[in-house]
Amino acid sequence: MPGGHERRGHERSEAISQDLSEADLLASVRAGERDAFADLVRRYAPIAHRTAVLLGAGSDADDVVQEAFVKAYRALGTFRADAPFRPWLLRIVANETRNLYRTASRRRVREHRAENPALFAHIGDAADPAVTAIDRERRQALCAALHTLPAPQRTVLTCRYLLDLNEAETAAVLGIARGTVKSRSNRGLRSLRASWPTEPATEGGAADG
Repeated sequence: MPGGHERRGHERSEAISQDLSEADLLASVRAGERDAFADLVRRYAPIAHRTAVLLGAGSDADDVVQEAFVKAYRALGTFRADAPFRPWLLRIVANETRNLYRTASRRRVREHRAENPALFAHIGDAADPAVTAIDRERRQALCAALHTLPAPQRTVLTCRYLLDLNEAETAAVLGIARGTVKSRSNRGLRSLRASWPTEPATEGGAADG
């Protein structure tokens, strides 16, 4: 039963990788362990994919996430070991979403995926359960309301309320000061209350308190 044996071994490997701390996993990647990088992709692909979709990548989210992981891997030597990895990665995702229509970048993504298919096997399956769990009509209404806001306010509220990032993480992802996050969030929530006075006002009231 070689197939069953390989599958059980793979499941044990995934369980072990989930037990590793972020720092240990990153240390293994820096040491050149390819399996560790695949584990890193598996761990952070869902939130990276969700970020790309909600910031506007749409059907190109897989390419955006792939390019973000490639750039993160190449830049790990400059990443501070004591810094949180998730906001750093999501800032790369946000930048790649803004750079989405640079065709040369997207061509490099496809070429790298063709050369290293196993490392990025989990990106295409990275639909975050949190995305599908949100009631479809409510989410569509919220996204429509957010798109009536100026882009700076929209991106801050997307990070805070759709990606569930705190102020510090939002500031790191967007490359702005925490005070700017707070002021843009407050202005955006006031605008949302005016146009949609029920649920956004409730969320905003909790955040402001």
